[in-house]
Amino acid sequence: MKFDETSTQPIFLQVAELIEDMILQQTLKEEDQIFSTNQLAQTYNINPATARKGFSILTDEGILYKKRGLGMYVSSGALTKIREKRRREFLNDFIKKLMTEAEKLGIKKSELIEMIESYKEEKK
Repeated sequence: MKFDETSTQPIFLQVAELIEDMILQQTLKEEDQIFSTNQLAQTYNINPATARKGFSILTDEGILYKKRGLGMYVSSGALTKIREKRRREFLNDFIKKLMTEAEKLGIKKSELIEMIESYKEEKK
């Protein structure tokens, strides 16, 4: 994985998203110790302060917590928090825009469902 330096999304947010994705994919489980900011920075060739800022966001959200002298850990309930947050974002960022555009194009709910089902079949 490489961070997209050309993205409008800052790298520290990409760091937070990477860790969230690892938790969603169960690569990191609740109460697991995660890599240090320095390890992440070295692995992905980014500034340690940038990595720290990504970790800080997740700490503020209760996704990660610090054990003094031991490192960072995934919080209990982190998976649920991330899923709830991502579902809200999915609704706001995708579904509302999808519905607005469908309305502009005169696409009915049933047609939209057919389009989604058709897409799912193509992916198989």
